[in-house]
Amino acid sequence: MFVKIFIMWALISQSFSSKAQSDSSAYTAYLFAYFTGNDKSQEAIHFALSSDGYHYVALNNDQPIISSEKISETGGIRDPHILRGADGKSFYMVATDMVSANGWNSNRAMVLLKSADLINWTSSVVNIQKAYPGQEKLERVWAPQTIYDKAAKKYMVYWAMKYSDTPDRIYYAYANNDFTGLEGTPQQLFFSEGDKSCIDADIIEKDGKFHLFFKTEGNGNGIKQAISNKLTSDYVQQDEYLQQTSAPVEGSCVFKLNESGPYIFMYDMYGSGKYQFTISFDLVHFKVIDQDISMNFHPRHGTVMSITAKEVQRLSSKWLTPKTSIKNPQR
Repeated sequence: MFVKIFIMWALISQSFSSKAQSDSSAYTAYLFAYFTGNDKSQEAIHFALSSDGYHYVALNNDQPIISSEKISETGGIRDPHILRGADGKSFYMVATDMVSANGWNSNRAMVLLKSADLINWTSSVVNIQKAYPGQEKLERVWAPQTIYDKAAKKYMVYWAMKYSDTPDRIYYAYANNDFTGLEGTPQQLFFSEGDKSCIDADIIEKDGKFHLFFKTEGNGNGIKQAISNKLTSDYVQQDEYLQQTSAPVEGSCVFKLNESGPYIFMYDMYGSGKYQFTISFDLVHFKVIDQDISMNFHPRHGTVMSITAKEVQRLSSKWLTPKTSIKNPQR
């Protein structure tokens, strides 16, 4: 097993080195941010690299790249989302501040992080219940993500919240200029049909339209999408479930492959400890490509971002070693 993992590491490392000779400003690889499980020790931010979007190697021997205890109120971090800034050289992460052992209705906060190099991160906790009045019935704050609003020229953070007398709903607010807090009162972003529960929103822009992927709960569980011409309103829910499996799923992520047209649509099959990867050219039809995917770790709800050769070198120098392995890789 170790020999197979070492060979995979060597091949991917060679690919990284080869791509490092290319234009340092071009996107040539991918960074996967994820957490690994429901034990408190697994509720932390992990990183992995891929040279092609299909084959991934964990960094730092699949150990956290930052201490959850140092950046969160609860001591646990779940559902990390990573984003390149509009300037092309700053990076933003948001994550759920939560220890699942305390209960699924136990958290009230998210964590905002910022970096200039993907190695060193500053962080702030945004506790919704403490930051805003009238939040006595708030039960949970889940799976925040960030997107740059070109019209507002601000970073929009969106996430799911549940109150004791309502289902999970998706809200949004703009981050302040230094990405340490939120401006204004959170507003509902998406209104699902019948006001059904929805979580794990993921937004991507394609051809001038915003595609919001989300997980439905309580009335046929799975992943659907809603589409709008506007980032912050008027989303029209589509009927079809998009997952290509009968297994329970959550935490979807869509990202565009470098230098080509297809999109990867992936999601966490949390009951089986695996991810499913699909490919799409139109964000309507999706084909399973699990046979083409390999990784030497077991991720939970995370996201993928394109990175440059220079960024690969920086991350590799810090955290990539031949010892990067676990006993039971996904493939």
